[in-house]
Amino acid sequence: MFPRMRSKHEKHCMLFFAALLFICLQCRVQAVPLPTVNFSLDFPGSDPEHYSITVSSDGHGGYKSDGKLAVQREAGAEDEFDFALSPATARQIFDLAKRAHYFEKDVDAKKNVASTGVKTLTYQDGTKQTKATYNYSTIAAVQALTRLFQDLSSTLEFGRRLQYSYRYQKLALNEQLTNMEQAINDNRLGDISPVLPILDKIAKDPSVINVARSRAMRIAARAK
Repeated sequence: MFPRMRSKHEKHCMLFFAALLFICLQCRVQAVPLPTVNFSLDFPGSDPEHYSITVSSDGHGGYKSDGKLAVQREAGAEDEFDFALSPATARQIFDLAKRAHYFEKDVDAKKNVASTGVKTLTYQDGTKQTKATYNYSTIAAVQALTRLFQDLSSTLEFGRRLQYSYRYQKLALNEQLTNMEQAINDNRLGDISPVLPILDKIAKDPSVINVARSRAMRIAARAK
């Protein structure tokens, strides 16, 4: 049998869908980046002396810190710890950023108060980038963001230490998990969901001692 000849209408439809597919692919390539909020702290003499947290509006983020690990592989080395926040925490961050007018104005109180480190908040989307640096702010939304990010840093420090020890020093895990559990009981940590992947990995690994596995499982259950 001879192949059926396509009608002019069918050819037009095929050309239309090909053009539509091309446009969609172009849009994906040229997609507008998600809005992000970044918080960084530089505080010489503390541990860590420097850290930076970046969160996008979908809740995914990255954490960089020069905080000391059990064994420093390289002086001043920073490992990036990728994480995902709970939707509620991600929403709170961007709501507070909006209330702080996306840091378009000076937020520093300019008061003679003790230094608690140089803090920087940055907002970025497809059309603008705004940044404010401060030691202390009297703006309620900035204060709330500062507390949130500092608590989140405490959680993420546990995450990066657990991740490091899981790879190189599994016998150190139980002590770190004990300290983490105590910090949770004392309300010194923020959202725990960013460290759920490493907690689950520890809990399911038979090569980790049982007491550490049980503690990781208990902490993860509280987070969930």
